[in-house]
Amino acid sequence: GASSDGSNLSVLVLSLSKGEDRTERGTDAVPVYVYMLECRDGSYYVGTTRASLDRWVAEHSAGIFDGYTKGRRPVHLVFAQECQRITDAIAAERQIKGWSRRKKQALIGGDFEALPGLAKNYTQHPR
Repeated sequence: GASSDGSNLSVLVLSLSKGEDRTERGTDAVPVYVYMLECRDGSYYVGTTRASLDRWVAEHSAGIFDGYTKGRRPVHLVFAQECQRITDAIAAERQIKGWSRRKKQALIGGDFEALPGLAKNYTQHPR
């Protein structure tokens, strides 16, 4: 299974961000995204979608979805990554959800080199 420290996602995000490991898709293929929204209260919401990312964010902002973001509007998109398969997007979503705020902020800022260091266990690697 996927490692909970996020190291597998770091590799996934790095390869996707560099445009590696992509295969040509047919024109009828639907893009799949893992995305992160910043809510009014400063918290982050992580999700996946096969829908238009712009429409999905607009629907979160409009409060169409019950749940986490509805009471924390407005929200805005701070990170999105297209994935080849829905299973990749779901795996990335699960890993990002388990990350610390600092690690999420590094991802948002594109600081991919910082991700492995931020995955360390604090009891094994005290600061």
